[in-house]
Amino acid sequence: MSTVEIRVLGSLSARVDGAEVPLGGPKQRAVLASLLLARPRSVSTGRIIDDVWDGETAPSLTTLHAYIAELRRVLEPGRRIRTAARVLTTEGNGYALRVDAAGVDSAEFARLAADGARLLRDGDCGPALAAFDEALALWRGPAYGDLDGFGFLDAEIRRLEQAHDTVTLDRFEALIDLGRHNEVLGDLHAYAAEQPLAERGWRLYALALYRAGRQTDALDVLRTAEDLLADSFGLDASPVLRDLRTAILRHDSQLAPASVASPETIPHLPHPVSSFIGRADDLAATERALATARLVTVTGPAGIGKTRLAIETAHRRPGPDGPWFVDLADLRQPDLVAAQIARTLGVPVEALTHLLAARQTLLVLDNCEHLVDAVRDWCAQILTRCPGVRILATSREALGIIGEVIVDLPPMTTDAHRLFTDRAANVLPGWTPDADESALIDRICGQLDGLPLAIELAAAQCRVLSLSQIAAGLPGPTPVTEPDRAPRHRDLGHAIAWSYDLLPPAEQALFERLSTFAGRFDLDAAAQVTATPDALPSVAALVRKSLLRVEYGAGPRRYRMLTALRAFAAAKLSTSDTAELAARHRVWVTGWVEAAESGLRGFEAYAEIRRLESDQAEARAALTSALLDGDGRTALRIAAALHWFWYRRGYITEGLTWLQSALDLARDAPDSLRARALLAVAGLSYLRGDAATAISAAEQAHEAARRARDRLTTTYAVMHLGHFRALLGDLDTAYAHAVMAERGARALRVPWLQTECLMILGNVHRLRGDPARARADLATAIKIGEACGHRWATGSAAWTAMKSAIDAGEPEAALAMVADIVGPLEADLDLTAWLVLAHTTAAAFAHSGRPEPGALLLGAVQTLGGHIGFSPELMDPIDGPREAAAVRDALPPAVLRELVAQGAQLSRVQATEIIAAALPVG
Repeated sequence: MSTVEIRVLGSLSARVDGAEVPLGGPKQRAVLASLLLARPRSVSTGRIIDDVWDGETAPSLTTLHAYIAELRRVLEPGRRIRTAARVLTTEGNGYALRVDAAGVDSAEFARLAADGARLLRDGDCGPALAAFDEALALWRGPAYGDLDGFGFLDAEIRRLEQAHDTVTLDRFEALIDLGRHNEVLGDLHAYAAEQPLAERGWRLYALALYRAGRQTDALDVLRTAEDLLADSFGLDASPVLRDLRTAILRHDSQLAPASVASPETIPHLPHPVSSFIGRADDLAATERALATARLVTVTGPAGIGKTRLAIETAHRRPGPDGPWFVDLADLRQPDLVAAQIARTLGVPVEALTHLLAARQTLLVLDNCEHLVDAVRDWCAQILTRCPGVRILATSREALGIIGEVIVDLPPMTTDAHRLFTDRAANVLPGWTPDADESALIDRICGQLDGLPLAIELAAAQCRVLSLSQIAAGLPGPTPVTEPDRAPRHRDLGHAIAWSYDLLPPAEQALFERLSTFAGRFDLDAAAQVTATPDALPSVAALVRKSLLRVEYGAGPRRYRMLTALRAFAAAKLSTSDTAELAARHRVWVTGWVEAAESGLRGFEAYAEIRRLESDQAEARAALTSALLDGDGRTALRIAAALHWFWYRRGYITEGLTWLQSALDLARDAPDSLRARALLAVAGLSYLRGDAATAISAAEQAHEAARRARDRLTTTYAVMHLGHFRALLGDLDTAYAHAVMAERGARALRVPWLQTECLMILGNVHRLRGDPARARADLATAIKIGEACGHRWATGSAAWTAMKSAIDAGEPEAALAMVADIVGPLEADLDLTAWLVLAHTTAAAFAHSGRPEPGALLLGAVQTLGGHIGFSPELMDPIDGPREAAAVRDALPPAVLRELVAQGAQLSRVQATEIIAAALPVG
């Protein structure tokens, strides 16, 4: 069979056996691109037409078939007439592109980028640099450079461009860490000029100059970055740049080469950039309330400063278990309150109460007013069952729970003047108000009734308006005869309306349209959803005027609107504009979640999971609007694309809720799409322990995939059925399914699917008493999984191989495998996989005649697993109980109890040290 290579990192091109082949005109090339994006899944003819002829008159199927025939001719030049295609295959009412990942340059780029990033984190900068150089050499120009204008490629192009930027910066970091800072200075200077918003580039440029002994130049670069961001874009520099400036001035030892690759951390509390002004009495009252009460609610109208006071209070109560800040502003589904809190704490929702019962911590629940009933119910449950938990809530109304202490936040009085002056100084550096100006500030603050948000909005206008103009532009006192709104609500509304009225038309339009986003967004998203190609000038202006907030991070800057501002902006939209924007938002979300899905079982999995995690508010908003607008197919596409993310993160209830709602609405969706969604239901139901639903959904998925002649989904459904039947003890049926799935995966040449199918088949062999075949299949699964980057399946296969060795009476061989598994688990911070590994390791110790460390591990697993509501014995109903019994049967009861109790006091790090100390040497 010929070797086919497809290149997209530049213009779209293809080579067969090393020779370039013609791909035809733009439409034919776009057909190939549509198939490539979906690879290895099939694409219906309707979907291809929607992609390629979006907004145009749809062609006849004859035209599409002619393009497919021509692509087949050039990609399989030796194929005989009437023989089945092997590269571009027909599947149901669509087509699939069967090309190995190694033959697609974007997939090879992702592999090299992931290898380089891992090596850089480990301090192996030389090999990391080689991987980055090889990855960047694959780029011949802009991704899909000859297919500009085909909207279905936008999300993938942006994803590839961001990946290219990340590798470029990683390469600079590797060079600096290798002591080659002088040779990278020119490239960093050019990069900073081309990408002025990329603060990591400025940071590395300054660091390279400092390493080269040019401290003054390094400080000048940081000053240039800060000035450019402020003057050209109206943005403040991030805390990272400010901290680097301080470190350079101090000649901080942390700037030594060993510290350049510092890991990213995610704080439990926000760290506001602006200073906390005033509120000393309110802060003290809140602290006193928390000292005696377990539920304190800070109440007051929008814009009064509830969130800022709660954050400041929480920062003054540090502890080993928190505090934790949970932002509920973007959440619209009351039934997901617990899930949102669990996600913030990084635990499954089913385990949240169990985990909190063992903690002494403070939870800050912010913006509860639109979810009062759900938050009240959750808080009542937690406060009853978790005696060490205290809750600090912010809401426009009290929660209404017995024992709740309410801190009603008043308007600012004497501190209002300080707040205005401080915020105005951000846009007027060096300004100090004189007596007349101070009187005007007092007047302005009085007109705004001391509302901090309104004061900040007014102060932001000092860049373009005088104080007298600001005072004249604000409305006078509102007559007290208005019964429907409290004065402070009216004053905030007046302040927002006044700020809005001062905006030029383009900024007003963008401000309104940005209210479509449920949470955070970057410039690309703003441009696509609001149909504003050059959104940066208006976004920067809205930031300067305090109508948008900036959030800093390692990637592109992200922005968000405060709830009160979003509500005002949304109310300005017409019904038709709201519907149009919601539809554009769904298109955007569908594009990026489907682009992310393609990387979830490969080298990009970690990055894609982080992106999906951070943008859950947008996915939920798109799913909600799709269901409300009757757009069941879009809801099903989004849910199907998210299912593996939900599976890996343990978001079982949420995933099942969305999937079932979409399936109910989209009963006429294509069978291939429904099959994928049903398999998602099967997988999540299995995690929940609902075997009956899992098998039923997998069987329905299998039938639907067969009707659609979707070979990949059919094979995946058969694999699921084999796994589920094995867990129920029906090993003959499980074996038949597993063999069929493995053969199908091999025929499809889809590496991640081969890895999973071989892992399932190996486990079935093991349970059927054939350890030799089990080990062979599992070894092959590991090899293929490592080659394609599917670390989840690789780890699962290695863990199953351990159990096979124990079955065969070779516990020392099982223990020898642990060293290769535990390292990656520690690097990935994968707790559940670590728990099952520790549980199986405990059994291996017992079988090798060393039950003591096994008992310690059992105690650690019980406690650490209990914190998140996870039990290996329940998850693994066949082997889990046997593993625990092996340890228990090997020790006298009193000794067992003592060791398990000692193990229960161990941290994960201490338990891992016990594993490492007891492993065989050599």
